[in-house]
Amino acid sequence: MGQGQHFLSLDLGVYIVYTKDMNTAVINIKTEPQVKKKAQVVAEEMGISLSSLINGFLRHLIKTKTVTFTAREEPSPWLIQALKESKEDIKRGRVSPAFDNVKDAVAWLNDPNARLQNGDKV
Repeated sequence: MGQGQHFLSLDLGVYIVYTKDMNTAVINIKTEPQVKKKAQVVAEEMGISLSSLINGFLRHLIKTKTVTFTAREEPSPWLIQALKESKEDIKRGRVSPAFDNVKDAVAWLNDPNARLQNGDKV
């Protein structure tokens, strides 16, 4: 092994040689401190460094030319209330009838005498 090289043996029988002369570039980004801390925790839980996670993201971007963001969002109080009201409307029949086609649905919307499923006027 040459001078300045470090040898790493993995359990999988794969051997990697790291050198001090690795061809790398530094990317500086600005992010909120909490975002960085949380990302480091997630990366650590996955068993990789934040740098490796970002490199993986960049390689995926290059390969697929796509960016995918997913987030588990919690519904807002307004949305929770709207869903409760919607369920109550459905229970009480305060909904439109079912339609087989768009023409009938539009006709119902334009009918001044249209009724909801429970018989109430729209």
